[in-house]
Amino acid sequence: MPHLSPRSPSHRLRASFLAELADATQMARMFEHIPGVSFFAKNCACQLMLGNSHFYSRFGFHDEAEVVGRTDYELFPKPLADKFRADDEQVLSTGQPLLQIVELFLNQQGIPDWFITQKLPLFGKSGHVVGLMGAIQRYELHRSIAAADAPIAKAANAFRREPGRRWRMADVARSVGLSQRQFDRKFHECFGVTPQHYLMKTRIQESCELLRVTGATIAEVATTVGFYDQSAFTGQFRRQMGLTPRKYQMQYRR
Repeated sequence: MPHLSPRSPSHRLRASFLAELADATQMARMFEHIPGVSFFAKNCACQLMLGNSHFYSRFGFHDEAEVVGRTDYELFPKPLADKFRADDEQVLSTGQPLLQIVELFLNQQGIPDWFITQKLPLFGKSGHVVGLMGAIQRYELHRSIAAADAPIAKAANAFRREPGRRWRMADVARSVGLSQRQFDRKFHECFGVTPQHYLMKTRIQESCELLRVTGATIAEVATTVGFYDQSAFTGQFRRQMGLTPRKYQMQYRR
């Protein structure tokens, strides 16, 4: 939202309108009517203060009151909660938004999908940060690939076709006619993550499929999706998904 000078007629008009509102939270009700969007707001202690039904139903709750006061550590595995807390603290301490955060989340069937998160600070009447709000929605990856420049789309599709290949980013950049710097910049502009992070998430997504539907061991899955050893795979999987490959396999294997 553009900054308005406190002395401008526009600022006074908006302030007058907001002062007339009986309940400052009523604007959040709009998110109940935007399909596929999870909305939340937290205070400076990172406790949930607001959440729409699409948000709280993900955790099996039936009423917003059931999530108020909870933190991410009560809702997510610790590795994921640690990551979300770090993002929250950055927004709270800097007063700057974190936008276009691309992440993998599991649905109730254990199938990972790409989501994009936006986090913005909330300011009190004193001008200080009093909390943050965020929105999460499914990331339409195929649309991003379709809209990307031809060289970037070519690289992204190659990563998805062969996630287990030993890719060297300098070689990939050269193969699509770009310098390494151009490739990194254009890729991030399109997908919101670096090529390395995109490839890592693609590997983790593929590994979930293998763990769910094949009889492969964890070591075999690790090698198939491009990791040098099971230990490195387990560490990355846990950081991305919030649980170990073994626990994931036990919970979601068909």
